[in-house]
Amino acid sequence: MNQPDMNAILQQAQQMQSQLQAAQQEIIASTVEGEAGNGLVKIAMTGGGEIKDITIDPKVVDPDDVETLQDLVLGAFQDATGKVSELAEQKMGPLSQGFGDLGGGLPGMGL
Repeated sequence: MNQPDMNAILQQAQQMQSQLQAAQQEIIASTVEGEAGNGLVKIAMTGGGEIKDITIDPKVVDPDDVETLQDLVLGAFQDATGKVSELAEQKMGPLSQGFGDLGGGLPGMGL
């Protein structure tokens, strides 16, 4: 059986690690916008999960119906969270799949 070239494997792993770190930084630096109620409530969130801004259209503010506003804020938050997950999958998915090319992963690295 042919033994893989360990130097080539380590070099490939280091390159992939650099790409993963760059992708992580790009995700954290990104901002997504979640919305609910056809844009009546919007939440801007960083890729790291930090809420940067909340915009609420005044026509949705009804003191007699606070529950609807709460539901819209929650919906916008969930939409933003979903978009962060999609962004992470888009940026990290192809890179993390590449570790399978290293002969079953790297022992001790959880890959």
